[in-house]
Amino acid sequence: MHPPSPRRLSLQQIVEGQRRAAFVGRQAELGLYRANFALPPEDPRHRFVFHVRGNAGVGKTSLVREWREAAGEFGALTASVDESADSVPDVLADFAAQFAEQGRPLKALDRLLTTYRRARHDAAGRLAADSGTPGGSPSPGALAAAQAGLIAAGAIPVVGALAGGIDPAVVARGAGGLRAVFGGRVRQQEEALLLAEPMRILTPVFVAELDRVADTVPWIALFLDTYERTAPQLDRWLADLLTPGRYGDLPANLVLTLAGQRRLDPVHWGDRSRLVADVPLGPFTEAESRQLLHGRGVVTESVVREVLRLSGGLPVLVSTLAANPGAAGEANATAVERFLAGESDPARRAAALACALPRRFDEDLVAVAVAAPRNGPHAVPDLYDWLHELPFVAERHSGHSRYHAVVRAPMLRLQRTGSPRRWKAAHDRLAEAFAARRDAAAEGIDPERLWAEQPWRRAALDVLYHRLCARPRTALPEALRAGIELCGQAPSRARHWARTLAEAGEDTDNAVLRDWGRDLLAAITDHGPRPTAALGLLLTRAELTDTDRAAALVVRAWDRFRAGELDAALSDHGRAIAVDPRSERAHQGRAVILRSLGRYEEALADLDRAEEIAPAWAWAVRERGETYRRMGRLEEALTVLDRAHALDPSDAVPLGSRGLVRHVLGRHEEALDDFDRAIALWPEYAWALVRRSRVRTVLGDPVGALADLDRAEELSPGLAGTEGERGEVYRATGRPEEAVACYDRALALDPDYAWAHGSRAIAHEALGRIPEALADLDRALELDPDYAWARAQRERLGVRAGTES
Repeated sequence: MHPPSPRRLSLQQIVEGQRRAAFVGRQAELGLYRANFALPPEDPRHRFVFHVRGNAGVGKTSLVREWREAAGEFGALTASVDESADSVPDVLADFAAQFAEQGRPLKALDRLLTTYRRARHDAAGRLAADSGTPGGSPSPGALAAAQAGLIAAGAIPVVGALAGGIDPAVVARGAGGLRAVFGGRVRQQEEALLLAEPMRILTPVFVAELDRVADTVPWIALFLDTYERTAPQLDRWLADLLTPGRYGDLPANLVLTLAGQRRLDPVHWGDRSRLVADVPLGPFTEAESRQLLHGRGVVTESVVREVLRLSGGLPVLVSTLAANPGAAGEANATAVERFLAGESDPARRAAALACALPRRFDEDLVAVAVAAPRNGPHAVPDLYDWLHELPFVAERHSGHSRYHAVVRAPMLRLQRTGSPRRWKAAHDRLAEAFAARRDAAAEGIDPERLWAEQPWRRAALDVLYHRLCARPRTALPEALRAGIELCGQAPSRARHWARTLAEAGEDTDNAVLRDWGRDLLAAITDHGPRPTAALGLLLTRAELTDTDRAAALVVRAWDRFRAGELDAALSDHGRAIAVDPRSERAHQGRAVILRSLGRYEEALADLDRAEEIAPAWAWAVRERGETYRRMGRLEEALTVLDRAHALDPSDAVPLGSRGLVRHVLGRHEEALDDFDRAIALWPEYAWALVRRSRVRTVLGDPVGALADLDRAEELSPGLAGTEGERGEVYRATGRPEEAVACYDRALALDPDYAWAHGSRAIAHEALGRIPEALADLDRALELDPDYAWARAQRERLGVRAGTES
């Protein structure tokens, strides 16, 4: 019987083995990492975090790749991400996918991530419909807390709100704050919490899954490459992950590796330095460079010295020049010529240069960059495959290939200076190609939401990059205009835009673009979720048109309104109107602020102007109807809301508002019809469910009313208003004890809920508790001196108490 033959190696395994065999240098760093696995976690010498740092081209990614292989030799479950995952949910999704590929799925995390992605999609689709949601105005403090929390979490696209398309008061209305904006849009309580605070909800599940998996493997090794790009989004989270009790207990057999250009931020990592092994990387020593060259067959001393001189010891350049060392006498050869010296085919040489122009490329973009045919001796697929044989071309997790920055920079410089005409023509072609991708990605998306969609945003930023490279001066205004919209969104999106300007400045050697990118990145990074600093730069330094200046002022005004800076917000809206009197968004934004201050007539004047400028703009019509309703001008509100509904019959919000007006007018059957239609259009419209419960109570259907409140509580848990309305149902049906209990719960959620104090007073009266009733009415009037109903009840009960005494 023949012995079993050994298992054959795959082609990929053979290639990877050859690559690893060719890896030279960094033996001390490899030994340090390997030795860590020989130390039990309890050993004081064991390190839980490795931070490898150094300049571009110094070999961090290659070392991290070796470390990951080494971890696998010790039985570690491994996963790696780079800058393509620039948010906590993205990082967790990548880790989970890689764990699943290794037979260790994180099922609970996968389910929650699926819920999160679905909820974001649903919430984004519903957000625009909420611009006219009725209800009382929140306090500036609640408003600031609610929207600042949303933006900091990066949980929703807010371009509509910040551009004036959505009343920001919707976000904070009621005691529920964040839940008040999401409760009417998502399917479950879990989704509302996920959207509001994805990091806080996802991370404990991730930690629990790690702890479970850790029992099945010797080690878990996680790697975050290009950390200098993702640190602004991930630094605090990772530091908190290591904080006892913050997100749960991490398994002791976890080793985390970060690879970036800069030192770790002492603000976040100073107290955790004992956990971290700091591994700075410099260029190769001469001995290491010679080892690599000799391994590649480059042994002629004059050639070796020339490679050492040109490369400066940077591993990526040593590796590239080792493959194509050139002749010893070419002392003046440029680095680019050395990269390609071994390739005699002019078409391939030209393709290698041309494909340095896009920041990332795929097969289709190769065709655009090199203007090559699809068939023939130099067909695009062949060129694309050949490019991936070059040592400086890498394919990231995102599926897009790119050149190493150290190699790409001199290639760009050569093309820019060698033929400015070809440089512009190539960037124009690439801009057109990305514009086609951008336009295709826009299909079926609300124009107000385009910047919130990653495929569209990524293509749009590439369009800006190539236009800036082709014509820096003429393309800059368009790039800055895009920033005005992005400043109204999550900081990570604006950060990508600022980085695009900075990279275009570096790649074109244009000081103006470089300075803009640097300063905007600093403003966005230093000021967190608030765009005020970046908008200030645009307003003071950019050559904006009047329309663009007004748009920037409107965005900044909304930011200040959310922060409770009402005077500053009014000032910005006023300046926007002075600059561009036909800015309907400036007029509508100022109307919302004036209304929140009770200055209704001034608000209506602004809405008059907004409608004069844009007569068919549904948002302005809805806001007018809502303003009339709050003023008590109910018949006028009804007329305007009829018009709003006619403008957009698919919008549930005007129907909900009209239902409340009809209810107040005593037209309860019509009100019920409006609420039914609104909820049919939008089954998760929690605000309408609560108001429909009022109508059902009046019409003698307490069972239906309580069912509506149960559903509203499901969608938007923990709201004082829902409990208060439940108390009303019990009070109306002669169950005052249960009513008092509901009012008690409502006031526990919001002690300053004047309406609940007033309503509880009547329930106390029904139970014969006159002193408690009077105390409740006194408190209601203390909170709201203009509460006429409570004042009338106080006078009535005061007379009754005096008579009975």
